[in-house]
Amino acid sequence: MLDFFKIGNVESKTKSTGVTVILAEGGATGGVSVRGSAPATRETDLLKSENAVDKVNAIFLSGGSAFGLDSASGIVQYLAEKGIGYSTSAMPVPIVCGACLYDLEYINAGFPDKELGYKACLNAKENNFECGNVGAGCGATVGKVLGAMSASKGGLGIATFAFDDGVEMCAIVAVNAFGDIYDFRNGKKVSGAVINGQSIDIIDLLNYDRKMLQSLGQNTTIGCVLTNAKLTKSEANKLADIAHDGYAMTIKPCHTMVDGDAIFALASGEVEGDFMKISCYAPTLMARAILNAFEK
Repeated sequence: MLDFFKIGNVESKTKSTGVTVILAEGGATGGVSVRGSAPATRETDLLKSENAVDKVNAIFLSGGSAFGLDSASGIVQYLAEKGIGYSTSAMPVPIVCGACLYDLEYINAGFPDKELGYKACLNAKENNFECGNVGAGCGATVGKVLGAMSASKGGLGIATFAFDDGVEMCAIVAVNAFGDIYDFRNGKKVSGAVINGQSIDIIDLLNYDRKMLQSLGQNTTIGCVLTNAKLTKSEANKLADIAHDGYAMTIKPCHTMVDGDAIFALASGEVEGDFMKISCYAPTLMARAILNAFEK
């Protein structure tokens, strides 16, 4: 399944945070869609359809808020040592894009650095679909209407799917949302805000007493959709954009002013695929990935 890509996770117990990297050492067509209002991102402008570079060598998802962007330096170093990157007259320049979530208030205040980014690459392997308290999901939490007081544990979720025509897809997501998590299949709450052991509805609380929200905390759900299909850069950007509907299917509320939600897309271009079919399934795949972050 999607053997072109390698996924690597690393966590720091002392820093209570981590990194997830998706390596496309052969170069994959990339896209991105940032819907949240408080993003911490790297090289997203490069992925705009009208810009020159159309192949990406790695996408990273990291904890540590803007501090976590430092983890990209380790990923760049790893790829540079292997001679991988955009060809220039001087040397190959690794194209590394990514985003960070806010987990500085989870247990210990720390953030991923260059060393952790490099280690994530060393851990990268094919068919690595580990979920839960790993990688960028290490310090993730959800249901933060009252900040850490109401938060429940988030995590890293992955879901895969293969069509009959040979097209394969994978959604990877680090769930660190302000909102609650709901199962789109039955409407039941899966995880989220809890006060004194009792589950609460964030939207109801917002309607009831806005003054209670003294500490909204910082949040952000970040992810990536992978496929082995041939996509143009415009299609990769559209795929990332459409995949956000999977957030709306499972996170309530989502894309708020205190979330920096972003989704990337990578296409290895190994098989012909029907973009309509791929894009239509992307939200459900992303919704499944979000739920898998909470599987026990």
